[in-house]
Amino acid sequence: MEQIKPDKQKLILKEYGKNVQRLVDHITGIEDREKRTASAYTAIEIIKQLNPPLKQENDQKLWDDLFIMSDFKLDVDSPYPMPEKELLGKKPEHIGYPKGEIKFKHYGRNIEKLIENAIDIENDEEQEAAIIFIGQLMRSFHSTWNRENFDDGIILDDIKTLSKGKLHIDLEKVKENGLFESNTRRDFKPPLQAEHSHKNKRSHTNKRRPNNNNHNKKRRN
Repeated sequence: MEQIKPDKQKLILKEYGKNVQRLVDHITGIEDREKRTASAYTAIEIIKQLNPPLKQENDQKLWDDLFIMSDFKLDVDSPYPMPEKELLGKKPEHIGYPKGEIKFKHYGRNIEKLIENAIDIENDEEQEAAIIFIGQLMRSFHSTWNRENFDDGIILDDIKTLSKGKLHIDLEKVKENGLFESNTRRDFKPPLQAEHSHKNKRSHTNKRRPNNNNHNKKRRN
């Protein structure tokens, strides 16, 4: 095997340094496969000792780096397959932006998706619950952009527009019950449960503390 001079050695992954690169080159040139494999495992442990932060890394990454430093020439029985050389340095595929204009930009596209899902709900009660949830989100978004001249009727009009008239809830019901208010209490307890918890609390507070005065008295001789 032709040895590479230290001053002409090519560093494939500079973060590991020359010594690790030389070690990988040496292991790659070992003829016996079993010894080559054992040496590769030893190299992984040496890399972890030289770089303590790498102990937190996934072992697969270290093996991938080992193959990369060998220029994909290392033939060993590794716990992970050799990565494809063609994928090295390949740019990720372009992720296109969603097509179609957003009707109300201050609400965002997710609100439109929620409305589309709510339209498909067949149960009337579940659909109304979905409308209330969407209305609360829209109110919080709307108040961020415009705190003045705010009214629940605006939210309802926007819901009708985005749903093309397929979603509806009574405006008076929304106002009287504050259904679009995000701070609406959701920790309501049924009367029986609330009464039970109140009794438990009262009985707990009425428990007498044990009288420890006798322990504080000094014994007479």
